[in-house]
Amino acid sequence: MNLGSRKDAAKVAVVGAGPGGLAAAMLLAAEGYDVEVYEKQAVVGGRSGQLELGKYRFDRGATFLMMPHLLEELFTSAGRSLEDYITLKELDPLYSLHFGDTVFTPSTDQDRTAAEIEKLFPGNGNGYRRFMDDEAAKFDRVMPLLQRPFQSVGDYVKKDVLRALPKLHATDTVYNRLSKYFNDERLRYAFTFQAKYLGMSPWECPGTFTILSYLEHRYGLYHPIGGVNQIFQAMAKVISEHGGVVHTSCGVKRVLVHNGHTTGLLLENGEKVEADYVIIGADFGSVMTQLFEPDVLKRYTPEKVDRKRYSCSTAMLYLGVDGAVDLAHHSVHFAEDYRLNVDEITRLGTLSADASMYIHNPSVIDPTLAPPGKSSIYMLMPVPNLKADIDWDQVGPSVQEEMLERLQHTAGIDNLTQRIEESLFFSPLDWRDQLNVYNGATFNLAHNLGQMMYLRPHNTFQEVKGIWLVGGGTHPGSGLPTIFESAKISARLLTEHDRAARSRMIAAGITWKGATL
Repeated sequence: MNLGSRKDAAKVAVVGAGPGGLAAAMLLAAEGYDVEVYEKQAVVGGRSGQLELGKYRFDRGATFLMMPHLLEELFTSAGRSLEDYITLKELDPLYSLHFGDTVFTPSTDQDRTAAEIEKLFPGNGNGYRRFMDDEAAKFDRVMPLLQRPFQSVGDYVKKDVLRALPKLHATDTVYNRLSKYFNDERLRYAFTFQAKYLGMSPWECPGTFTILSYLEHRYGLYHPIGGVNQIFQAMAKVISEHGGVVHTSCGVKRVLVHNGHTTGLLLENGEKVEADYVIIGADFGSVMTQLFEPDVLKRYTPEKVDRKRYSCSTAMLYLGVDGAVDLAHHSVHFAEDYRLNVDEITRLGTLSADASMYIHNPSVIDPTLAPPGKSSIYMLMPVPNLKADIDWDQVGPSVQEEMLERLQHTAGIDNLTQRIEESLFFSPLDWRDQLNVYNGATFNLAHNLGQMMYLRPHNTFQEVKGIWLVGGGTHPGSGLPTIFESAKISARLLTEHDRAARSRMIAAGITWKGATL
């Protein structure tokens, strides 16, 4: 549907220029809606935006793109071609996984990966092939569930859901599922650490999410030249090309509500923005606890929001380093006792003496992120969220020192401290205080069984009419591919609602002036 004249189109205000907010805004602007996006930060992308330290540039959050065809479809739906805005480079191998002296470098070439598995973990090559075959069948059933809303209990008895249920393994765990294919503990970790993308333990994460490692091995991982943040800058450009506006350094103070229906936004600068509809793409917990007047919400009161389960957090270290660094684009160094490390993060709420580390070295394939001959290094250590009794003001410096030590010695970077030209340490407190991430939970609401599909906050907001949710805090969940799907779902639901409202008004003989019911 194209609405024709923009002066007759409904006004849509979008809270937050994160991946979900921008994707929904792009789709709606392409449909002819009068779209304006309001972002508190100076740059777009939310927790996946660009960070600049001197002449070095970094992805603040997400560092690779999975399933790029979903993003291509998104741009096509907005009347654009992704390749006109973004250059993608496929990663081969996918990443470098370090278990002490053993290094596993899988790729999308299944024959090559199976051969490497047999060499490093004898007797597991056939298990890998069985896993890939079984997950292919599972993915065919699961993917449709990620592309549709779950807004009533009745959605569970629809044909596509009933067809998928036996394949979901939702009551099992990711670790248990992988144990059916691999007998080497290290290999199990190599196919379960992806639960980190959801901020969860593979010993607790529903078995549905074994598809994450399958998707990496089946579809590959891609690096956008300039960083993942370039995707969101491209989306902002497309929104502008369609007549929409993206306001940065322009925070929202309140979502305005009258008689149970949103009427727009109150900005932090005091300006009131009238809108027929609102898309909320900002962090779920922070929005529910900060952007509505007291007593407006019943289902999502501050107390109820606080009782929900949240993902872990991350301690981040961004470094501008003089000289080249001999590391893969992505590498993961597993703790010697990985189970204990994960339990300390997700159950015990303590910092690990032996922590796992993720290192991103994009300069090895992308010269745009650092000055010539230099490197932009990103290091991530999963840590408990702010529910844990950890004083980050006190322990932050020692955690930063530990990360530097691990990077220099475990990863083998010579003379690292002497080569550092720029440095920034980012703790769970910074995620909360600078980027409004509730509890510092980097990956949003947890993906336990009680917070999936119908039990996750709905795409059509249940509390106030005229509001739709996008992003990691709604269905289908966190991670860029699913966030993009949430944007498609919510944009479609808004459009369907708007079309029906317009038809009712026309049938009643009411002149359409952009107001909706």
